[in-house]
Amino acid sequence: MPLTSTAVSNAKPRDKTKKLFDERGLYLEVSPAGGKWWRLKYRFDGKEKRLSLGVYPDVSLKEARDRRDATRKLVADGIDPSEHRKATKSARADRAANSLEVVTREWFAKYSSDWAPSHSSRMIRLFERDIFPWIGGRPVCEVTAPELLTVLRRIESRGALDTAHRALWSCGQVFRYAVATGRSERDPSGDLRGALPPVKGKHFAATTEPKQFAEILRALDGYEGMFVVRCALRLAPLVFVRPGELRKAEWKDIDLDAAEWRYVVTKTKTPHIVPLSRQAVEILRELHALTGKGRFVFPGARTNSRPMSDNAVLAAMRRMGVGKEEMSGHGFRAVARTILDEVLQIRPDYIEHQLAHAVRDPNGRAYNRTAHLPERRKMMQVWADYLDSLKARIEDRSNIIGQYDMHQLIN
Repeated sequence: MPLTSTAVSNAKPRDKTKKLFDERGLYLEVSPAGGKWWRLKYRFDGKEKRLSLGVYPDVSLKEARDRRDATRKLVADGIDPSEHRKATKSARADRAANSLEVVTREWFAKYSSDWAPSHSSRMIRLFERDIFPWIGGRPVCEVTAPELLTVLRRIESRGALDTAHRALWSCGQVFRYAVATGRSERDPSGDLRGALPPVKGKHFAATTEPKQFAEILRALDGYEGMFVVRCALRLAPLVFVRPGELRKAEWKDIDLDAAEWRYVVTKTKTPHIVPLSRQAVEILRELHALTGKGRFVFPGARTNSRPMSDNAVLAAMRRMGVGKEEMSGHGFRAVARTILDEVLQIRPDYIEHQLAHAVRDPNGRAYNRTAHLPERRKMMQVWADYLDSLKARIEDRSNIIGQYDMHQLIN
């Protein structure tokens, strides 16, 4: 009689290992210590063999049967499942041993002893910061020119074209080393000659008035420093939270699938929700590849155990020529408050809720963190699209704003 989920769950250990049989060679092996293993008996080339299909309850009865059926199909196709498993495991090991990062570090160890210490440090830092987080785990023989170009475009997008060109040249060295050592058949970097544009000049704005505020936004997008700081600069205007809350943001509080950031406001100690626009989610997903394994969204430059310095964003803006009187980390809140109200004519209470200010209804009751959340989601997307229109120098924004049900957001 076939096993049932209840019988599997209730199976008790005995003094000796016991077997509970299902169908077509599948059985559950219960050890005296209480462990439960799924096993499969099969015959191949006239010999009886046994294969492990996983441990219960990690592998349910249904999953064990699915694995049994897949294994029996291999036998029917003339493939020994045990040998197939060994080959698959070996192939995975080979892929891991020949990843772009492994080959790069081997190449680096072989040649860096002849380099100046400053060049050596700069080279490995380039790979660790700009290459490994995105394609370092890929088998070196499978990295394509479009994949490599995507990584280079990410460097280029922050205005660091010299670095992008250096990354292309360095990756070419690694790929040619991989070809020479039999780990790859060709160097894909050769297909990208002429793909990177020349460096262009930049213009920085001087005020927070909407049109000229767009120049500041374009300047932030063109920041050439650390990728983490650049992401913070791009995200700050989109979410307009307090500077300390942005730099101390933790990944555990951010749900990218739900497009929400939930945390406790440091000033008032109250829960707060920041709906994330499509643009904000894109920035965070890109950053997650680099810092997502750690605690902080924006870790410090010297250690991942602390958030970035409270001066990191301000110092970056000052280096770009944005003066103290023109913009500060806290200034994004003031700009959002003014433009959302006076230009986009969003209801002030929606704005105040999103700024995490204390807002009360006519009866004196404080709104909770979810108050007007659907409207605030729309407002945050309208705001992000409006900023995009500013940066793109689109004078008529009616098409961008008009796609939303604005009567729900305005007075």
